[in-house]
Amino acid sequence: MEIDAQRRTLLLAPPIPSGGAAGSTMRSFAVSVLREPPFVPRRHDAMGVVAGESAGWARDLGLVHTPAGLRRLRAADPADLAARACPEAPVDRLRLLTDLITWLFVMDDACDEDGLGASPVRLAPVVALLLEVLDRHGDGSVAPPAGAGPLGVALDDVCRRVRDRRQPAALLRLISQLREYLLALLWEAANREHRRVPGSAEYVQMRRHTGGARPAFTLTDLARDRWPGPAGRADPGMAALDALAADLVCWCNDLFSYGKEQSRLPDAHNLVSTIAGEDGLDEETALRAAADRYNAGLAAYAAREAVLAAAGNEAVRDFLTTRRDWIRATYDWSLAATRYA
Repeated sequence: MEIDAQRRTLLLAPPIPSGGAAGSTMRSFAVSVLREPPFVPRRHDAMGVVAGESAGWARDLGLVHTPAGLRRLRAADPADLAARACPEAPVDRLRLLTDLITWLFVMDDACDEDGLGASPVRLAPVVALLLEVLDRHGDGSVAPPAGAGPLGVALDDVCRRVRDRRQPAALLRLISQLREYLLALLWEAANREHRRVPGSAEYVQMRRHTGGARPAFTLTDLARDRWPGPAGRADPGMAALDALAADLVCWCNDLFSYGKEQSRLPDAHNLVSTIAGEDGLDEETALRAAADRYNAGLAAYAAREAVLAAAGNEAVRDFLTTRRDWIRATYDWSLAATRYA
């Protein structure tokens, strides 16, 4: 669904100063309206070690090579997010998750802040090379494609290390989810090029892919010794809960990041923006409506999780713990990190 021209012009205009939607003010607003996830906050003890190793990995592979890139990565603090989402993993698997999150942050920044995602014509050749990397399934006997650049080399390294875990189902799931992520970035780029504001239902569906939550879930699952097999993954109740967990991670991010996004060239790819455009709401009302949606989703998640936990085995309970940790981690990391300040 697309909004009419008048609303599109309003939404893509400079931010409304009285809305209080920038930096720390937006963080304070988010804290005041979002329900705190009712899960125990945890964080891995090896966070500091992994943070240094992962930052070195990003530098050595050329993922970050400018002062601005280094500042953005420090502000994102991917090791803190990974340590909160994966508090009990072996250190090597925590490091793998941290490197994936680092890669996702760098890719997002290239699209959102460096202009790579301004047009599908510009983004498409990069996506094609990265898809070629994924098509190799982490095969260590094959070099990354020529011209893949640091993004391709780093992605290939992550896939190889996942392949080395000898869990082919996890590797295939990760590759599929990363393909969906890359193709969803092209959807964003096409919207930007045409100044198109998607409807909220369309946005919610695509946000599950552009947010990168699902591949991160998969590597967090991989950090555990038990996880549901194909039958469990195909169970409608578990699939619905997995989608809702991804929604909550992404909607929380949207509320905390909205102020920063609107302080530069406004972008329609935020739950607040799509609600405002679709329903013709002013900024503050749309912010509260987005918060209400998050809070209702959190309540629904708790109810659905209780049903699955009561009927499931240890693998199902591990699956649920991973999603619960991610929901809590996103909220706590959003409070601590300076990425959206």
